[in-house]
Amino acid sequence: MKENQISKTAMAERMKISRRQLDRLLDSQVRNITLATMSKAARAVGRELHISLV
Repeated sequence: MKENQISKTAMAERMKISRRQLDRLLDSQVRNITLATMSKAARAVGRELHISLV
């Protein structure tokens, strides 16, 4: 978000979630974020999520 200069409010709007939900996702104590949510967050900042098992 910092790199793209996106506010939390704008990020939440792009992800189509509430600001409160975004705050929970950004909380380092939360460990149950789904891949779908991670992918949505990546798309919101113009990125793609790639996962590989090596």
